[in-house]
Amino acid sequence: MQDSVRNYLASIGQRGGRASKRTLSPEEARLMVKIREARKAYQKFYTQCFWSYDPLLKIQASDISWVAMQLMKQGNRKTWELGRKLCH
Repeated sequence: MQDSVRNYLASIGQRGGRASKRTLSPEEARLMVKIREARKAYQKFYTQCFWSYDPLLKIQASDISWVAMQLMKQGNRKTWELGRKLCH
């Protein structure tokens, strides 16, 4: 790769990195992780624990405790542990 191309791509990457950076408080970051984990659990264990609900339901922050309770009530030991992790 030529130096001019390499320098151009490096400058584009630096600008994109600066523009896309956002600062989150630790609480916001933890909440985002919990939402992501709840969404993954809803999809992964849909047939076992959430079969009577809309398969395209978009899990929000307010749904995390509900997802955790459904995992703990309707699933097995593995889902119970996952629900416990979502509660904390």
